[in-house]
Amino acid sequence: MKHLLRISLSLVLAAMLSPLGAMAAKTTTLKSPDGHIAVEVNTSNFGYTVSRDGKLMYSINDIVLSLKNENYGGKVKVGRTQHVKSSFSPVVPLKFSTINEDYNETTINVGSGVTALLRVMNNGVAHRFVLNKKGDVEVFDEPFRFVPAEGFKAHRQSAPNNFNTSFEEAYRHETLEAWNGSDRKMTTLPLLLSADDDTQLLIGQSDLDDYPHQFLNTDGQAIVPVYPKSPIKWEPRGDRSETITEEASYIAKTSAPRALPWRWVAVTDSKGLVEQTLPAQLARRPVLKDVSWIHPGQFSWEWWNGAAPFGPDVDFRFGCNYETYCYFADFAAKFGVDYILLDEGWAKSTRDPFHGNDNLRLPELIKYCNAKGVKIVLWLPWLTVEQNLDTLFKTYAEWGIPAVKIDFMDHADQWMVNFFKRVVQEAAKYKIIVDFHGAFTPAGLEYEYPNLISYEGVLGLEQMGGCKPENTVFLPFIRNAVGPADFTPGGMNNMQPQQYRASRPNSGAMGTRAFQMALYVVLESGVQMLADNPTRYYQNEDCTRYIASVPTTWDETRALEAKAGEYVVVAKRKGNKWFVGGITGDAPRDFKLKLNFLPAGKTFRMTSFKDGINADYQAMHYNKVEQNVSSNTVIDVHMVKNGGWAAVIE
Repeated sequence: MKHLLRISLSLVLAAMLSPLGAMAAKTTTLKSPDGHIAVEVNTSNFGYTVSRDGKLMYSINDIVLSLKNENYGGKVKVGRTQHVKSSFSPVVPLKFSTINEDYNETTINVGSGVTALLRVMNNGVAHRFVLNKKGDVEVFDEPFRFVPAEGFKAHRQSAPNNFNTSFEEAYRHETLEAWNGSDRKMTTLPLLLSADDDTQLLIGQSDLDDYPHQFLNTDGQAIVPVYPKSPIKWEPRGDRSETITEEASYIAKTSAPRALPWRWVAVTDSKGLVEQTLPAQLARRPVLKDVSWIHPGQFSWEWWNGAAPFGPDVDFRFGCNYETYCYFADFAAKFGVDYILLDEGWAKSTRDPFHGNDNLRLPELIKYCNAKGVKIVLWLPWLTVEQNLDTLFKTYAEWGIPAVKIDFMDHADQWMVNFFKRVVQEAAKYKIIVDFHGAFTPAGLEYEYPNLISYEGVLGLEQMGGCKPENTVFLPFIRNAVGPADFTPGGMNNMQPQQYRASRPNSGAMGTRAFQMALYVVLESGVQMLADNPTRYYQNEDCTRYIASVPTTWDETRALEAKAGEYVVVAKRKGNKWFVGGITGDAPRDFKLKLNFLPAGKTFRMTSFKDGINADYQAMHYNKVEQNVSSNTVIDVHMVKNGGWAAVIE
């Protein structure tokens, strides 16, 4: 991995400090390397105010770290600032194969044995506490008060007040006052705040380790964090979960010295949200020496479509059986899809991960898939994984299983955060990749252990009629802006919301055909499912060949058109090919797309899929267009409501 680092240390005097100097002043001013973002640190009561180009964005006040019998915050002392310019290459590049960093970072003394780091980047600000103590430390709280400037509206995913959530709620869109009056006030990370001038504030966390996931709440004026307490006792709840019956008084008991998670806010516009890489920059670098076995890719998936092929070549009874999965394997091999996923039903019992059902003939199926060049992925409930962790991945490696999908965690306390890490550590020993469903949103572990290829934590297509384009169009700006999301796109039975009537085995997807196809470019995940029935894909071979050609990792990402929650058009490069995808919500859109990102002086072939003239009613109506283009070409793109546009340029 490349990791080029150039660090210059300097005392912040003229440009970086207020004229009075750090020792005498109640505030100290730091700036981003490009000078656009200014952070004024309150040294008499720890907090800071963030402005961009002289305009107030937000303030974070009353920042405190509460340990057992000790509180840190209050009066603080700002130390030296270092300027860092570096670059690195993520193992699983979802936006860029090389990520550039440029920031100023200062150390703040907040009390005996505890410091804080404050990092100011060209598109955001982050802070974290650092425990310089030794031994076990009990963290009771980590509060602050986040106050946005006037005019921001919150786009948030609510959660039950008991912290038990799968992070799959639809987004709510409301002022802080309305949020405060909601019956479901607790909110998951990330949280997006939008202003009318397209200023966007995205609140997130990174480098979450041995610590609970952060949630947010409001009192109508400020946004405040809340954390689940550490669980002590559990009771069984069915075959895939447990109920916490006793909690500790602290949110985390951890070993110091260590740094606590980064609390970051991206300060940008809609295009900047799509392109920003703050979570990766603030995460740990990979610890695995050999990553050659980590292969992102596409999965053919049977659960959404009911595992019921119906083509003229089907002469077997459908189900979680050998014949059905061989059919899926044949489909995957024909279109170059890397994996097939065996979801719930493949095992004799959800509590037993070692025996397939009698109709599956698992050893024989593995041999069949291997001969086709297709790999098998097995679904598992998390509780079964926990109860068999010492032998599970060793056994699967012996079988030739390269990946697992683990489901139904639905908690985000310190114990569950640690469970995620224990799983990916153990899986990595046996060169197995992991896709977490029923999971909290990414917070950095996927960079430390890149065999963690994706998370769900999103309202995806598996929700069928609950998965509406008006919500999906927010994902590039919120959920995908913090990491990979296993949305499971690819429905070929397309309907506008007002016409939606569908259920398995004839599952349906809201939005137009072009909308579904564009999702493979727009959404980011090291795993991309082909959720529909192989028979439907055979019936729509030109669409299928396009979908199957879209990479899951990228060298370059450019947002061409974007407005958070309304529309996005993004161009992504893999090698010397460009893919372009665009989606819109419940209003039609027209764009003139400039292809000036292409190398000048060359002619390229573009194949595109656009909404048909009747797609606003018959959502399956699309047109395929082939044409020559160059860097001087301007493309007229029309999307109907809940529509899309998808293209490949080569």
